[in-house]
Amino acid sequence: MTGIGLCLPGPDAPVFTADELWDVASTGTSCLVKKGVYYGSVNLSAAMFNERVPGVPELFSRHYTEAHRFGLVSLTQASTDAGLDVQRDLQDAAILVGRGGVDANIDSYLAVLRADPATYSVAEALEMFVAAEQAVTPSDVALVQGALTRSKGANFTVSCGCASSALQVGNALGMIAAGETDIAVVTGVDVFSVTLIRNIQRLLSGAQQAYDAMRSQDMPSLLPSFDALMRPYDKRADCINHGEGSATIIIESREHAFGRDALPYGQILSQATTRDGLANPLASDETGKALVSAVRRCLGDTWDIGQVPYVHGGSDGNVVVTAFEANAMRELYGSASRDLLMSSQEGCFGHNGAPAGCLGVALTLLMMRNGQVCPTANCEQPAEQLTFDPVPGTLPRPLDFDYALTLNYQVGGVKSAILLGSPDV
Repeated sequence: MTGIGLCLPGPDAPVFTADELWDVASTGTSCLVKKGVYYGSVNLSAAMFNERVPGVPELFSRHYTEAHRFGLVSLTQASTDAGLDVQRDLQDAAILVGRGGVDANIDSYLAVLRADPATYSVAEALEMFVAAEQAVTPSDVALVQGALTRSKGANFTVSCGCASSALQVGNALGMIAAGETDIAVVTGVDVFSVTLIRNIQRLLSGAQQAYDAMRSQDMPSLLPSFDALMRPYDKRADCINHGEGSATIIIESREHAFGRDALPYGQILSQATTRDGLANPLASDETGKALVSAVRRCLGDTWDIGQVPYVHGGSDGNVVVTAFEANAMRELYGSASRDLLMSSQEGCFGHNGAPAGCLGVALTLLMMRNGQVCPTANCEQPAEQLTFDPVPGTLPRPLDFDYALTLNYQVGGVKSAILLGSPDV
């Protein structure tokens, strides 16, 4: 991996660069603000966008949704970080996007659905057409990224919830290994409607009693809540907070990176995906068996779990996630799991969906490079059932390590594991 680009919530201004990401994550700083519910807002101004993504014809840019804008900014930031010209050096790159939600597409979709063609002038009809073609499908961000980079290579979107960009990392590895491309740009981007989240909160509150009465052993033991601060791995954890934004990473073959004297952050060694295999589409197996399988597939016959002293967790504050992660780490590490450092920074930016895979890779390789493990944001009182050290508090923990895992999940039991290594292993 040679480039990191971001468009994430920040404490005062959006987080764009790897250094800004480190400043937030290494101190466990929460960028969540309460708007009826806690939410991580990017607050990207027009001036910020135009400064980072110049030269886009206004006919297209004035119809960009926030998802377009976030994804384009993180792409250009990653290109700059990797020492690449976004319009010259990425024409043959694979442009791979992960999208989990469709909230950013709804307004454009409804505008076209409700439009009366008989009342539109030719110019107005053209504007509506451009807006619709750019924004009504989940492949919206890949479309505009391909135009910005003048892409001639593979360009496609994967939608697998919060594991979307993690799966695209795996696709990038496969394409590079097969010789299909020497360089891949992987972006995760999502936008969540605060109004929708508030309505879900009201529905859940009203449905809680009926849910408790019907809940079976196969159903999750906790309905998500959004009105308190998320606290992954904390004994008080009882809710999830969402956030919006985008994360992009540049992945190159060793030959391509070294051929242009790039300075890699580290290596992405393997990625594996499994599923719990449950009939209930909203349930997760709390035993963690599928997660254990994903990790072991990642390690294969080449690496051993004893070489991995840090795991970047996928906890979003849901106690079900904490349960299957704790069980999986016990199974993988045995009694040594008590010495394992495993932390989550979702409390910094909110549970942002598709960006989580790219963000986990970026954060973990930054920790590896800096020799420090970032704390779990908002974790102050570790839960008793943890089988690992969640690095509570607001200070990073020193650790010299060359291998790490980063984990992501999707509702329905999807488990993704990515194995990372330092540049020299």
